[in-house]
Amino acid sequence: MDTKANRITLQHIARKAMIARGLEPDFPADVLDELTKITLPAVYQHFVVKDLRDRLWCSIDNTDSLDLDQLTYAEQLSENKVRVFVAISDVDALVGEQSKIDLHASKNTTSVYTVAQMFPMLPEKLSTDLTSLRFNTDRCAIVVEMVVGDNGAVEQSVVYIAIVQNHAKLDYISLGSWLEGTGPIPIELTRIAGLAENIKLQDNIAQKMKELRFEHGALNLETIEAVPVFDGDSLSEMRVEQKNRAKDLIEDFMIASNGSTARFLTGKQFPSLRRVVRVPKQWDRIVELASEHGFSLPVKADSKSLSEYLKFFKQKDQVHFTDMSLSVLKLLGSGEYILEKPGDSEEGHFGLAVKDYMHSTAPNRRYPDLVTQRLLKAAIASKAVPYTLEQLEQIANQCTSKEDDVKKLERQVEKSANAILLESRIGEEFDAIVSGASPKGTWIRLFHPHVEGKLVKGYRGLKVGQKLKARLIQINVEQGFIDFELVE
Repeated sequence: MDTKANRITLQHIARKAMIARGLEPDFPADVLDELTKITLPAVYQHFVVKDLRDRLWCSIDNTDSLDLDQLTYAEQLSENKVRVFVAISDVDALVGEQSKIDLHASKNTTSVYTVAQMFPMLPEKLSTDLTSLRFNTDRCAIVVEMVVGDNGAVEQSVVYIAIVQNHAKLDYISLGSWLEGTGPIPIELTRIAGLAENIKLQDNIAQKMKELRFEHGALNLETIEAVPVFDGDSLSEMRVEQKNRAKDLIEDFMIASNGSTARFLTGKQFPSLRRVVRVPKQWDRIVELASEHGFSLPVKADSKSLSEYLKFFKQKDQVHFTDMSLSVLKLLGSGEYILEKPGDSEEGHFGLAVKDYMHSTAPNRRYPDLVTQRLLKAAIASKAVPYTLEQLEQIANQCTSKEDDVKKLERQVEKSANAILLESRIGEEFDAIVSGASPKGTWIRLFHPHVEGKLVKGYRGLKVGQKLKARLIQINVEQGFIDFELVE
């Protein structure tokens, strides 16, 4: 294969895979035509709008992200309490329900992030410009304001509409290394008086929120995020990025915001779309896996006990903790969207150890968040629910189905990228761990490099979490196949 064509090859694979799964890689003409008629500003007729532009709002995201959905800010209160603010881009102000753009977004239901190309849910004129919380630009936002106690618990919260301005565009890598004491202060923090102190305040309370979640049984899983590195159009490596304090900060604030918006809708007797991870069906294998490493889990699934096991394993074997995390994640199963009606008992999110959880903080990138935004705005304005229960049920099912398709697609393109990088290493032997086992096949993940492939010979009797040595025997870049055989 011509290495110069790496990026083009991967883009072709991504587009072909999207179409095969019923996803649309391009915006149709009627969507683009509607897009030309959209202008700022949006006019609010049913809301009291606060002006919060003078707060030290900042965005924290990937270095190259332009579709900015959230801004954060914090204020120190008495008794070591902190008031946390999360501003969420008001996408609904420009993307009306049942508009051409909205109907198209409801098909893919999410932005698709592949190794070679990103396929946005909304046209980039919106997602990276008009509905993005861009640096130094006034924007409409839904604000979730939370008072957090010294123990990390959200004691009270309120949701309202405001005008905000992003005063600093920060990135995970540089901010994370500064917070962890391994890198210099980001230049953006030195330009605005008080911003560095505010970030320290945000980080401090986020850490307390995280600790409280872990006490309640949230799972401290360590996953791998592989980022492609291109030399021109040639793929040179898949660089592994670990979580850091900046990512943790945003994760903890978003989990708290999503809980607050869920409780807000419940308090208004509104239905909502909840994101749940049910009790894992393969708990018996998780129990077996823990037992193999000297830890006893109860017969009945319990997130707090599993959280204790993960803590135990990390202290015992830090080197292989990521692989154990990935094994547990596979056995937990994927999440899904469900409709929760007023009065329903809450199913909750097993891995986060929270009962009231929804997606509301990324309306530029996820359709459920845009739908939730419309519910929130109707509740704020004391208007009727903008969807029927049947519509919300259908949206929940569609979003679950398409999100599953997108995850498989993104993994497929990543495998094609890894196949390109491993083409010259056929015949080599690698240390690996079983990452998946089902009637469809047995998958393994190499320790170095962090690549997943299929074990096509010698797989009988193997279970998730077992370590082995495997030989690379075959590659198919187009299909994303990386096949191994067991080395006895």
